[in-house]
Amino acid sequence: MYEFVKGTVEFVGPEYIVIDNNGIGYQISTPNPFIYSSKMNTNVTVYTYHYVREDLMALYGFESREEKKLFMKLLNVSGIGPKGALAILASGEVQQVVSAIENEDESFLVKFPGVGKKTARQMILDLKGKLQDIVPDYFPNLFNADTLPIAAQSTNNAFEEAVLALKALGYSDKEVKKISPELRKEQLSTDQYIKKALQRLLK
Repeated sequence: MYEFVKGTVEFVGPEYIVIDNNGIGYQISTPNPFIYSSKMNTNVTVYTYHYVREDLMALYGFESREEKKLFMKLLNVSGIGPKGALAILASGEVQQVVSAIENEDESFLVKFPGVGKKTARQMILDLKGKLQDIVPDYFPNLFNADTLPIAAQSTNNAFEEAVLALKALGYSDKEVKKISPELRKEQLSTDQYIKKALQRLLK
């Protein structure tokens, strides 16, 4: 229904962003909302997917059409809903996900929240050999941390925001607490904390 929303970033939270388009605020759930922290009050284009269910209507947003396409492919896998698909995309290691699917590496796929052995097997059955249209030019550059500016915010607030975002993706308190001491040693932006945390969680 909506191919994209173009407007000003008005709000960034652990689960979603708000884009102001001609006075209308669009609440859009994204894999890692804090990517947009450095773009507050500037114009952006967010490629959107309108999800409709009996008890839910929501907009999910992505930085590119390719990322949106992968999200849609994941939704077609039995056992994966929007929240699970966002968690997989938020890892920032999409090439690893594709490699795991192509190499039938269930042990890697089950590390994502809500993905058990049955769902991992289903991902492989449904998607293996069907992601070439996304892989070639896109995956190597997805969420390159070196190109992301550090937000002007205190380290403590950035860490707490990252924790909220991780919980919104489905990670448990126990999982987050396990990696927290190591992360607190570094001074990073919220976005970078999330990427570091996901790298640790997916080891």
